[in-house]
Amino acid sequence: MTITNENCVVGIEYEVKEAGSTEIVDTNKGAQPLEFITGKGHIIPGLENALVGMAKGESGDIMVVAAEAYGEVNPEAVQTLPIEQFEGVDLKEGMTLYGQGENGETVQVTVTSFDDKEVKVDFNHPLAGKDLMFSVTVLDAREATEDEAATGQVGGGHCEDGACGCGH
Repeated sequence: MTITNENCVVGIEYEVKEAGSTEIVDTNKGAQPLEFITGKGHIIPGLENALVGMAKGESGDIMVVAAEAYGEVNPEAVQTLPIEQFEGVDLKEGMTLYGQGENGETVQVTVTSFDDKEVKVDFNHPLAGKDLMFSVTVLDAREATEDEAATGQVGGGHCEDGACGCGH
């Protein structure tokens, strides 16, 4: 099946580098495929759009510009916070911390600098402002089931024993 831009279950193997670099930023080669449903915003838009029209077994190199990946760097996403908010944390420049956002979502910050009073953190994604080069192989492409299309989750989002609250 050819990948469409809506309700297509896709499984890919990928390797990603910052454009112009040989350093691998992320990969799932030799691990589980990345599975997602098109049209649900599960992966960065530039990669999803480039996969449309590809079919199972196809491979390709896909350049995704920053604006279609993790966005441009937002200077307002850099904040200085009181060091008391980091009590018990062994701070190091460049370290990644995870916290909870205003709506309960997980947020990732990078510690850019600190002193004995304040900590400067960057809420930008570490790959913001970077063009990315993906090497992708489509391992699977099929139409989503009704359950998958409704829940937005591969496999329909249901468990076998009712533990997810589905009432099985």
